[in-house]
Amino acid sequence: MLSILDCSTRAQVLCHSFTNTPKGHARAQAWIARHASTEAGKVLVSMEGTASYGARFRVFLEQAGYRVVEAPRLLAHGRKKLAKNDALDAFQIAARTLGKDETELTIPRQGNHREALRILVTARKQLTRTTTVHINSLTALTRCADLGVDARKALSVTQIHQLATLEAHPDEAIDVLVAKQEARRLAKAIIDARAQLAENQTQLAILVQLVAPALLELSGVGPVTAAQMIISYSHAGRVKSEAAFAALAGTSPIPASSGNKIRYRLNRGGDRALNNALHTIALVRLRNDEQTREYMKKRLAEGKTKRETIRLIKRYLARKIYRLLTKELTKKQIALAA
Repeated sequence: MLSILDCSTRAQVLCHSFTNTPKGHARAQAWIARHASTEAGKVLVSMEGTASYGARFRVFLEQAGYRVVEAPRLLAHGRKKLAKNDALDAFQIAARTLGKDETELTIPRQGNHREALRILVTARKQLTRTTTVHINSLTALTRCADLGVDARKALSVTQIHQLATLEAHPDEAIDVLVAKQEARRLAKAIIDARAQLAENQTQLAILVQLVAPALLELSGVGPVTAAQMIISYSHAGRVKSEAAFAALAGTSPIPASSGNKIRYRLNRGGDRALNNALHTIALVRLRNDEQTREYMKKRLAEGKTKRETIRLIKRYLARKIYRLLTKELTKKQIALAA
């Protein structure tokens, strides 16, 4: 359902329903062009689900030259007081958008390379979860059944390969026979998943090199964390400032001071995947980067806790990575436009 509002009066000009199909998208775009009475670049389209059910329509409109933003959220406490149907929803989305300053509107993430990275990172998370489940199941099995491996500690790569080649003999007891078959299946699944994870990391590294190769030159940044940075940042112009990027990452400080004690508490908001990537980079730097270790010692001597210092490191990383991505992706967008 689409609704066109007059910016000066906020009155609804027209409202019409279209199917969420390629033909419906074409008809909707033609309808907007016919009734908006201005060129595409001056029309602002606010829609819900720009990254899910509305993603294809969003891309279609962006390719036609329209500016698309994610619709501002309706506060939960106000939902029950409002009438509900598609036409009213379309009007309310447009009205809420008109009530916002343009700098407050959320620009959807976009770009073919970014979408490819998102797909690969999502697949990696699923593969990692599956691998963990298989390893836990295999470890539990080896501790219950005598399969010829020492399972008091975590299973090593050598032990998993050993279990993948277990041979079951027909004359063995039925429980031993089934245990060996299941152990072999789980071990093979783990080996296969790890091979897929290695291939996934190679693909991520290739794509990151195409989008922002300078990211991989930063201490502590690998293909997986670099990919998450690009996914969250998306493109130059989406995140307005390094402070906004820090807020997006959940690394912006939240004051929690009392009396003479100056403290900042953990920010639990923002993009948690981005926050997790920054946390991983911070931990890697604390292990391998002498400058970061010296910074940790300095802050601990000042009375900061380890957690507080890691938050400071993450805030520094957010600033540094934002500037690097802005430089890299602005350069790339200019090159593509030339």
